[in-house]
Amino acid sequence: MTVGTVLLIVLGVIAVLAVWAIAAYNGLVVSRNRYKNAYAQIDVQLKRRYDLIPNLVECVKGYMGHEKGTLEAVVAARTNAFAASQRAAANPGDPAAMRQLSQAEAQLSGSLGRLIAVAEAYPDLKANQNMMSLQEELTSTENKVGFARQAYNDAVTSFNNERQVFPKVFVANLFGFTEAAWLETAATEREAPKVSFK
Repeated sequence: MTVGTVLLIVLGVIAVLAVWAIAAYNGLVVSRNRYKNAYAQIDVQLKRRYDLIPNLVECVKGYMGHEKGTLEAVVAARTNAFAASQRAAANPGDPAAMRQLSQAEAQLSGSLGRLIAVAEAYPDLKANQNMMSLQEELTSTENKVGFARQAYNDAVTSFNNERQVFPKVFVANLFGFTEAAWLETAATEREAPKVSFK
């Protein structure tokens, strides 16, 4: 072989490796954007949920004057969950942000569950059309959050798999593609919330 042939082979190998590295990088970017988009869908549903909660509290406030502690717990849990969702939205996939969001959402679900349980003791409130409508909206939103969480976790799994396979792991580490975290449900959330007044 001549020096020119060897040089062409070396340049060809370098070109193939460069094209592969660019394709691997672009694939990781697309996969990362998928899980960020999937988190944005969760964020939309969480904001809808957070918007429903003040209406729910206002609806029950007149009936449950002596249950002030329960109402305040729901409002405080909503505030904490909203702040945690903002931190998670700023950096979807960040393990600390996802853990804080999971904990805040578990606290909010627990507070809402206690509110609903206390509200069941008030027959006039159970029959209130506005309360029944809010309850239906909340149930629908909870289902949408669950579906969005599943889509997000699927996208995170796909991204993590893509960034961990050989030889893409080298490109991922070189360009700082860190592992994304799932949005897990707390043990208290694993049981379906009972929001029915029937």
